[in-house]
Amino acid sequence: MTDTGFEKAPARDRRRFPGISSRAYEHPADRSALVALRKLSGFDTVFKALSGLLPERSLRLLFLSDSVRVGETQFAHLHTMLRDACYILDLEKVPQMYVQQDPKPNAMCIGLDEPIIVVTTGLVELLDEEEMRAVVGHEVGHALSGHSVYRTVLLFLTNLALRVAWIPLGNVAITAIVTALREWFRKSELSADRAGLLVGQDVTASMRGLMKMAGGNHLHEMNVDAFLAQADEYEKSGDLRDSVLKILNVLPRTHPFTTVRAAELNKWSQSRDYQRIMDGHYPRREDDKDASVSDSFRESASHYADAVRSSKDPLFKLVGDIAGGAADVGGKLRDKFTGAAGSGGAGSGGAGGAEGKGGAATGQG
Repeated sequence: MTDTGFEKAPARDRRRFPGISSRAYEHPADRSALVALRKLSGFDTVFKALSGLLPERSLRLLFLSDSVRVGETQFAHLHTMLRDACYILDLEKVPQMYVQQDPKPNAMCIGLDEPIIVVTTGLVELLDEEEMRAVVGHEVGHALSGHSVYRTVLLFLTNLALRVAWIPLGNVAITAIVTALREWFRKSELSADRAGLLVGQDVTASMRGLMKMAGGNHLHEMNVDAFLAQADEYEKSGDLRDSVLKILNVLPRTHPFTTVRAAELNKWSQSRDYQRIMDGHYPRREDDKDASVSDSFRESASHYADAVRSSKDPLFKLVGDIAGGAADVGGKLRDKFTGAAGSGGAGSGGAGGAEGKGGAATGQG
C-alpha cells in the first residue's frame, strides 16, 4: 500500500489540519531531550554509521513475510483509519501498516527512508474503534515528526547491546546512547499522544485507550477520574527516596508510565494551545525552515522551569527551593530522608513537613 491520494477517503466529521507542522503538537520535553541526545558524545558518529548499515530492506521483508499488511482487503477498518489519520494531519504519503501476531498490546513506527507502522493483535483486540483511531493517529504523528528514524536506531542498538554485553567498554558506550535514546523516546510519546488526540478529537476515547493499556479490557471496573487521581498521587507521594526510585523504575522503559501519559494528555486537551489548533491557528510545515531554534530552547527551558515550580514531586520541590535560594539545604535533605525535624528548630522541621505533603496544589500532571 503506497497510495498518496485521498480519492477514496471516507466522509469525516472531524477537523482537518492542512499543512500542519509537528511543532504544533510536540511536547517541549520531546524537543529538549532530542537536543540533549544530539549533543551526546559519539552519537552523531554512531547515527551516521548506522544510517547506512541498518538492514531496512530486511526489516520490510520480515514484516511482509510474517505479518498481515493492512489494506482494502485485509483489516479494512484499520486501512480506513490510517488513511483518515493521514488526511487529517495532511501526511501526503500513507505509510505501510502491518498487524503482527503478539498478545501483548503494542504499536510502533519504524523505518529510515519510509516509516512503517506495526500494531499487534493484542492491541487490535483490546481497543474499540475510537480508541484505535487515537492509536493510529499517535503512530502517524510519529511519522510526521520523523521519530521513526531514531526509533529504528534504538531498536538496533538495544539488540546490539545484548550481543556485546561481554565487551566491557563497548557495552558502556552503547548503553549510554541507548539510555539517552530511551529518555528521548519516552518524551516523544507525549508528543505522539497529542497527535493521536488531534486525529481522534475525542479525549474520552484517548483516556479509555490508555486505561485499557494499564488495566486491560475491563472498562466497567475503571473510572477516568480515579485513573487521573492515580497520576496525581504518584507524582506527589513519598519522599526523596521515592523520587529516586521513580527515576530508576522508568529508566529501562521506552514509554512513560500510563497514568502520567493520561494526565499529560488530559492537561493539554484543556489548554489554550490545543484550542488554538482546533480553531485552525497552528504552525505550518512551510514555515519550519524559518522556525527559531533559540525560541524552541526558550520554550523548553520555560516548560521545565514551570514543571519544577508546580510539581508535587518531593525532589522537584527541593530543586525549586534550592533554585529559589532556600536556606538550610542540608537540613532539608536530612528532614526529607529521615522525617525528623532539623536542628534549626520548628521552622526547619515545619518546612520539611509541609513539602513532604506535596506543597503546591497544581501538579505537573
